[in-house]
Amino acid sequence: MTSGGPTVAVLDYGSGNLRSAVRAVERAGAQVELTSDPAIAEQTDGLLVPGVGAFAACMEGFRAVGGERIIERRLIAGRPVLGICVGMQILFAEGIEHGVRTRGCGEWPGTVERLQAEIVPHMGWNTVEPPEGSRMFAGIESERFYFVHSYGVRRWEVTADGPLAPPSATWTSYPPDRFVAAVEHGPLWATQFHPEKSADAGRRLLENWIATL
Repeated sequence: MTSGGPTVAVLDYGSGNLRSAVRAVERAGAQVELTSDPAIAEQTDGLLVPGVGAFAACMEGFRAVGGERIIERRLIAGRPVLGICVGMQILFAEGIEHGVRTRGCGEWPGTVERLQAEIVPHMGWNTVEPPEGSRMFAGIESERFYFVHSYGVRRWEVTADGPLAPPSATWTSYPPDRFVAAVEHGPLWATQFHPEKSADAGRRLLENWIATL
C-alpha cells in the first residue's frame, strides 16, 4: 500500500485488470491494497470491484470471496464502492450470455445482454451523456472514455419508490444501440467503460470518486 490519501481496496476475485486498476487509483491519489480478504475489503475507505470476461464466471469468483456480503456491509455503512466493466454488470439483477441466465447481485434491476449493434464487441472511445449535476463526471462531462465489451444494460427503467434517491444513469450510444455507461447511487458507483484505460479523463473520474471517500 502506498502512503498518503484515503485507503482503497481493489478486490481480487480472479477477474479484471488488477495491476492497471491499482496503478490508476494510486495515481489518482489513494493508498491502494489488492486483496481478496473480506475484512480488509469491508473496512477501507473505498472499494474498487474490477471485472473482465463472462458474467457467469465473474459472479462465481465474486461469490467465492464473499463479494455480495462485502458490498452489502459496505453500503449499509455508507462506504463507497466503484464497479468497473463486468464489475458494474454483476451489480444488476441478471446477465444472459449464450442463452444462459445468471443471477447477479441485484443491487439494481436490469438485465445485462448482448449489444445489438453492427459490430460487436464494442471497442474504442465514446462520449457519454451524464445527468445534470453528476459528481462522477464533474469537469469531464464532454470527454471520451474507453470501452471494450460485448454486453450491457440496454433497457433500464428505475422508479423513485422508497425513501432513497433512485439511481442516476449515464447513457451512451453505439449505433443503432444504446446502453448504460455508468451509474451513481449514493455510495455505489459503477462504469461500463474502463477509467484506468481512459487517459486523463479516466484519472479525473477516479479523482472525483476518491474525493467522496
